[in-house]
Amino acid sequence: MKFRQIASSFAAMITILNVSYAQQKGNEVLPAKASLQQLIDYALNNRISLKQAIIDEEIGEKDIDIALSGWLPQIGATGSYNYNVKIPTSFIGGNNIALGQKNSSALVLQADQQILNPSLMQASKAAALVRESNKQNTESQKINTVVEVSKAYFDILTSEEQIKIVRENITRLQKQYNDAKVRYEVGMVDKTDFKRAQIALSNAHADEKRTIELQRYKYDYLKNILAVDQKANITLSFENASMENEILIDTTSTANMTNRIEFQQLQNSKKMQELETQYYKWTYLPNISAFYNYAFNYRNNTFKDLYSDNFPSSVAGLSVSIPIFQGFKRKNQIYQSKLRESKIDLSMANLNNQINTEYSLAKASYNANLIDWKTSKENVDLSKEVYDTIKLQYDEGIKTYLDLMTAETDLKTSQLNYLNALYALLSSKLDVQKALGTVNTK
Repeated sequence: MKFRQIASSFAAMITILNVSYAQQKGNEVLPAKASLQQLIDYALNNRISLKQAIIDEEIGEKDIDIALSGWLPQIGATGSYNYNVKIPTSFIGGNNIALGQKNSSALVLQADQQILNPSLMQASKAAALVRESNKQNTESQKINTVVEVSKAYFDILTSEEQIKIVRENITRLQKQYNDAKVRYEVGMVDKTDFKRAQIALSNAHADEKRTIELQRYKYDYLKNILAVDQKANITLSFENASMENEILIDTTSTANMTNRIEFQQLQNSKKMQELETQYYKWTYLPNISAFYNYAFNYRNNTFKDLYSDNFPSSVAGLSVSIPIFQGFKRKNQIYQSKLRESKIDLSMANLNNQINTEYSLAKASYNANLIDWKTSKENVDLSKEVYDTIKLQYDEGIKTYLDLMTAETDLKTSQLNYLNALYALLSSKLDVQKALGTVNTK
């Protein structure tokens, strides 16, 4: 008795823990100041397409169970009642003898066991391939999720840096505007410099508003990937998120299509098609099953006494069905299935070409973006140096305000070009990793 109480308490505790864990997993929230890794982890647990892929895996398991259930004994019961309006007679020994009684009823219990069945043989062999196919589909979704979340994160980080640059530009332009206004008011210069400074400042404020609006969209896009409510407020952490530390990748590697999930999916499809070819060959085999039934038979001329007597019967045996000729159906099915195998082989060859082309494009884009990034990085330093020099010369009256505006525009442009080149470089790096099949989803 005591042991039962302990066992019952332990089972209850396990149930509570399982429910608690399920609630925690279901109520999982994105942490404040989420890092890139936290975003990826959250997306891998919450993205709708991934949840659907996991459900597909569970559905696949049930499909397998349903298909394999045919190997288990199939037990059924049938019942019947008949009222013989006219009882049939037979002439036996010179007499007409009634064969039966007015009321009859039967209850038959039957069990069937498959021994040899091509369809069930195929289901048994295909179970592992179906599981693998569903897992590969989930892995494909994970790869896309990691790439999309990473690109969205770096895109938002780029926007954050752009806003900083625009606001720094506004600060400089505001000072220039104030200086130009003072110079105009004291009569040192005409109103041209003052008006130009006003125009430049207005344009800078418009750039700030435009960048902020685009940033809102980028956050909404990230929310869509993460399956977060669009009304929710999410914040990201950019600490230690130096994009420059993420740019390098080895481009000397060669594309190996066996690393690509798409090729693995085609390989699995080929195995399933080969199994289908084998199945059509198995259809030349007979279907063999064993059966056993037990029947309760009741007969009586009076309905109220129908179930007073039982005349049982029981049969056991084997059933063999041999398909001999089906109009060349099986022969054509085998040939058709082999043609589908050949078609998959061509798809694999085509995929190999596509992967090589995709990797070549991704690598070329990465190398080109790397050159652009290095150039834009040098241009930032040069334009900053030029701006500082012209600013001193302008303050001393050597350079015109137009020269200062040009230097200011060049500095802002070079800074924004640098950020855009950096984002393009990171994006192309992810494309290279995807082409190589090296995206980490663990």
